[in-house]
Amino acid sequence: MDKWNTNNIKNQANRVVIVTGSSSGLGFETARALAQKNATIIMAVRNPQKAEQALDILKSTIPKADISFIPLDLTDLRSIKTFADDFKASFERLELLINNAGIMTPPFGRTADGFELQMGTNHLGHFALTGLLIDLLEQTQNSRIVNVSSMAHKMGNIDFDDLHWEKRKYKKWNAYGDSKIANLHFTFALDQKLRSKNSHVIAAAAHPGYTATKLQRHTGLFSALNHILAQDVSMGALPTLYAAIAPDVQGGDFFGPSGFMEARGYPKQVKANKRAKDMEIAKKLWDVSQELTAVYF
Repeated sequence: MDKWNTNNIKNQANRVVIVTGSSSGLGFETARALAQKNATIIMAVRNPQKAEQALDILKSTIPKADISFIPLDLTDLRSIKTFADDFKASFERLELLINNAGIMTPPFGRTADGFELQMGTNHLGHFALTGLLIDLLEQTQNSRIVNVSSMAHKMGNIDFDDLHWEKRKYKKWNAYGDSKIANLHFTFALDQKLRSKNSHVIAAAAHPGYTATKLQRHTGLFSALNHILAQDVSMGALPTLYAAIAPDVQGGDFFGPSGFMEARGYPKQVKANKRAKDMEIAKKLWDVSQELTAVYF
């Protein structure tokens, strides 16, 4: 794994890949790296204009790229269902589902279905998407699911009595941490369920460390420090790519940068905190997520 980078990615021809949130930042870089290796890329993006701009860049720099766009709004369960239906109408296989899209510390808001915006987008939307595509993943050999979490999972402590911040004063960083630990709870619970039925599908997780992206636009200080402290997006995407591609990845593995405090560097296997690995919490979140989304695995 020493200094693993995109040069280590073998030819991905005939492999179908969905990358959510791939019009910019980590998602764009992930899609670009896999398109360069001949994968068939589906950009799952909410904003059609941004998707078209990203497509133009990718196709101009990678003329051979097999890449297309299907609209996906993770804040709307109807859009997620439509995306899954549209994808299945065009593709009969799915090797990689990379749940990358996310929002970070915006002002308080709600999704179309009434969920707190960060939990709804970062976790519940991807939970529903994965559930709607799991049959296709199971029908496809050597398939994987990669959930992109964050170092901020260490702040997460989900309050199941007030999941959508209806009773408490809204704290956007706490809500972000909750959504990012939810990504890990989901990964570990999904891995356990897949193993219990001897499924070949691998569910893994990754985090990008401190990477300069538009994700930090609501954060003030972090946004200002991006050009000084943050690593380039090409490095930040490596843990996700490793989780998606490397042959030694096992279900439940978690990858991040290898440098000081996992903030930057080449990818390595890292450890989630103790709470993230609490399977009682993970099971409770799984049950709540199924109930809220009406998507049952």
